[in-house]
Amino acid sequence: MPLTINDELVDEGLLDAEFSQIKAHFEQQANVSCCERDDEFMGYAKDNIIARVLLSQKAKQTINDPDPEKVDQHLEKLKEEYGGEESFYFKLGIAPGNEEQVRKDVIESMRVDSLIEEKSGNGPKPSDSDIEEYYNKQKKSFMTAEEVRSMHIFKSLQQAENKEDLFAEMRKVRDAARSGDDFMDLVRKHSDKPEDEADLGWYKRGELMDEFELITFSMDIGEISPVFSTQWGMHLAKLTDRRCPKPIPLDEVKDEISDLIKAEHRESNLKAYIEKLKEKATIKDDPEST
Repeated sequence: MPLTINDELVDEGLLDAEFSQIKAHFEQQANVSCCERDDEFMGYAKDNIIARVLLSQKAKQTINDPDPEKVDQHLEKLKEEYGGEESFYFKLGIAPGNEEQVRKDVIESMRVDSLIEEKSGNGPKPSDSDIEEYYNKQKKSFMTAEEVRSMHIFKSLQQAENKEDLFAEMRKVRDAARSGDDFMDLVRKHSDKPEDEADLGWYKRGELMDEFELITFSMDIGEISPVFSTQWGMHLAKLTDRRCPKPIPLDEVKDEISDLIKAEHRESNLKAYIEKLKEKATIKDDPEST
């Protein structure tokens, strides 16, 4: 599936990697199964690759190479982000002594970054009315996270001689809790954790184990959960309170909104610039060619 941009042939491996990354992103969000959106994802991949190549070509023509000292600093920063020089080269699949190609790639990346910065621009500082309008239109994006509070009874699988017997015991504890027995009394009698660890306090999604959150965030206040297990053991939970999402006051998110407006402005400028590059470019995509 040859793709050429101003006579520059795009490596199919690069296109395939971009496609795989895009598809994986949508799969993680449960927005795709199998292959029904592959054509759409390949379209996204081509758009992304075309934009990168055009920017790289233009940067090579118009942007001077960065100072060697700045290249060294950028390269050292990348190595640090990758966990050190050895890890950096290993993840790139390059022998540690072969730094020439890496420097070329870093220089190209820095040129493109300079071009993007130049063409994106900073734009005017958003006014208070701009910020308020954005806030009102996107209010759902500025909500507090839902929080719940729960108590739980925990039984360790490692200390259990028989998993089925443990499950039967926990079901009896659940029956007692649902019949009105004080939950803290049941904690003292049955939990393998200390009494002061029974109340988990307030927590948001993503702060505890997935299995635990799926149960507790789906419960009503005062409800006793089914007996459920995690990698650590068996649990019985009682939801004691819930804080529903509510709008965050405008004053608390003004700076964030200002940054978002400026970022959207820069993105819009960059997209417009890339479209101009596309209009002047010669792009050939012939899936029938071999």
